[in-house]
Amino acid sequence: MSMLVWVMIGIAIWHFAIFFPDRFWGGIVGAFVFAIIGAVLVALIINGFSVPGQHNTHLASSLEAIPGAVLALAACYFYGDRVEPQRPPLD
Repeated sequence: MSMLVWVMIGIAIWHFAIFFPDRFWGGIVGAFVFAIIGAVLVALIINGFSVPGQHNTHLASSLEAIPGAVLALAACYFYGDRVEPQRPPLD
């Protein structure tokens, strides 16, 4: 059950990507993938690479995924800003 919570938190954090210019590596889809993978990976590390079951899922389980999603989105943004060609501004 915690895996579902972590994925949903990653998706929720991903929605804040609209407030930044589209410089994510792979565009908005790349940001989506990075947010989910980052949230799950960091939450797994925090839990010792085990997924808590339904009865061990609490509010704190959702908070474990937030740093991973934010760090993954930041990495995706800065890598995409560096690698992808600059687009002309929309007028």
